[in-house]
Amino acid sequence: MAKKFKILGIVGSLRKDSFNKALMKAAIDLVPENVQIEVFTLEGIPPFNQDKEQSPPMRVVELKRKIRAADAILFATPEYNYSIPGVLKNAIDWASRPYGDSAWDGKPVGIMGASPGMTGTARAQYHLRQTFVFINVFPLNRPEVMVPTAHEKFDEKGNLTDEHTKEELKELLEALIAWTKRLSL
Repeated sequence: MAKKFKILGIVGSLRKDSFNKALMKAAIDLVPENVQIEVFTLEGIPPFNQDKEQSPPMRVVELKRKIRAADAILFATPEYNYSIPGVLKNAIDWASRPYGDSAWDGKPVGIMGASPGMTGTARAQYHLRQTFVFINVFPLNRPEVMVPTAHEKFDEKGNLTDEHTKEELKELLEALIAWTKRLSL
């Protein structure tokens, strides 16, 4: 029996009815056979404090453990003020510290995002990519999944109803798996 491919899903929103949580749920529903997405919520991670990086909170220890155990990472980020949410940047900072003990190092990464706006998180995704340079992750360049006018693509229960977006998600997941396998050669 083949080993199950593990993707760690990280949603950059704490909001209960977040479009990005709904987008991650849709990705879970669309994963190929023998692939598992486990979602790690950022709830409970305190603001980064370098004075405490040598003895991080248990929630941070858990995040780092899950990152290291995953074959790949899948981010779903909203866009706040043309950038990534503070809660997401905070988690990235915690998991990269202390220097020399980054859980991110060498991880393949996929990015997606949904927004009620017309740009569908494009600016946030590009800012996220800038952060990836220093933490040495390997983001998948294409396909880019930026879901604009998200309020028109999910129903009132948070189910993705837009077929085009479902196809984009499938393409992203397949490409992330192929990218991960290619990087492991």
